[in-house]
Amino acid sequence: MVFSSITFLAYFLPLFLLLYFIIDKKYKNGLILVGSIIFYAWGAPNFIFVILLTTFLDFHLVKWMDSLEKPSHRKILLAISVSINLGLLFYFKYCNFFIGNINRGLHSVGAGEIPLLSVIMPIGISFYTFETITYVVDVYRKVHKPLKKFWDYQLYIILFPKLIAGPIVRYHDLADQITDRPDKIDDKLHGFYRFVIGLAKKVILANFLGDQAQHIFNWGYQDLDSAGAWMGILCYTFQIYFDFSGYSDMAIGLGRMMGFKFPENFNNPYTATSITDFWRRWHMTLGSWMKNYLYIPLGGNKVKHRAFLFINLCIVFLVSGFWHGAMWSFVIWGAYHGIFLVLERLFLLKVYKKIGKIPSMLITFLIVMIGWVPFKLESMSKTILYLKAMFKFKFTGTFRWDHEFYFYLFLAIFFSFFATFKWGQKIQDSIFVKEYGTMKHIFATIIALSLFMISISFIAANGFNPFIYFRF
Repeated sequence: MVFSSITFLAYFLPLFLLLYFIIDKKYKNGLILVGSIIFYAWGAPNFIFVILLTTFLDFHLVKWMDSLEKPSHRKILLAISVSINLGLLFYFKYCNFFIGNINRGLHSVGAGEIPLLSVIMPIGISFYTFETITYVVDVYRKVHKPLKKFWDYQLYIILFPKLIAGPIVRYHDLADQITDRPDKIDDKLHGFYRFVIGLAKKVILANFLGDQAQHIFNWGYQDLDSAGAWMGILCYTFQIYFDFSGYSDMAIGLGRMMGFKFPENFNNPYTATSITDFWRRWHMTLGSWMKNYLYIPLGGNKVKHRAFLFINLCIVFLVSGFWHGAMWSFVIWGAYHGIFLVLERLFLLKVYKKIGKIPSMLITFLIVMIGWVPFKLESMSKTILYLKAMFKFKFTGTFRWDHEFYFYLFLAIFFSFFATFKWGQKIQDSIFVKEYGTMKHIFATIIALSLFMISISFIAANGFNPFIYFRF
């Protein structure tokens, strides 16, 4: 079940919210838990039992670990918990990847092959795994005490707004909200506005441009002219942003309607003036996780030799790429970003400072856009063919686009870059940051309801409604 489906919007969400708003406060967490189990089981009925079992084991392992005083004993239980969760991730997501690569080596020497496992990757397993790890590590570091009730821990893990595709919420950021959070009409209204904004970004902009991009990517790359190739990756660049940021907006909005405050996941990433800046703005909760649970433990910036800093950056981004998918193309994508981060620390940041904000932003956008090619195609042979089509600068007029296409492309460009300007930042702050008075709430409600109905009509009229990050 996805947030942008008729099943969710017309049946699940209205019924869930109706029950949530009318029942007594002491039953609300129970309702969320039941709703989350139904929500996840709808798309992955078999794996829900794996989640229920592993959360049960994790809860008691962490509770036991917290009761121990000897650091060595605590480390053993930490290692067991992390191993269980990473083991599940490895089995479902990466096992066949490694078997396939081993088989290629065996085949080259004429040896027999290892049969691939018959497994289906559960939806959202990467997000689920990272959150289970934050729980045990935060408790191990004594950042926060463990939850007292198993059902509260299970709620933290399986909370349906964030379960499938984030934001990745670290345990200590949500722990106190599980047991005590406000129940304000302002939160319900703001949550609804945020949900509708995300829904519109997804079904109006991401779906339309994604459909156009897919049409181009389905073309034979050897016959693709440069204009078509650049337009295809440009459309995908906006599709993945509005698709994923839209879903994050919907998750944050749903959480706020229930009183939860989830961390922000995007901050106008295409206005970044460097790749370093881009990763402060794109998938911010993943960046925060990698920083706190991988980069800093590796030594972070506090290393004796500068070379180790560069090695740490490359490791983090290789892992980030591999986290996205069990394919070499994702590793290449992560390495690509890691290389630019190193180059920026060597000299590029000085260059960007000299040339100014707008040129730096355009160069960064170009670097990011080219990087999306292997991410999208998931095949190095296809990636090479597509990049050749982009850079052969051969224009044969393979594709023609109509006024409707340029209208949606203009909207995508406008909403991606308008916060670059002071007036755009003021508008954004007035929507997401500043308090609302009565008249502003009335106006915002009318706009949100209108946009909600328009979004529903787009869903009903358009059969193209994928969600890119579901496979991660």
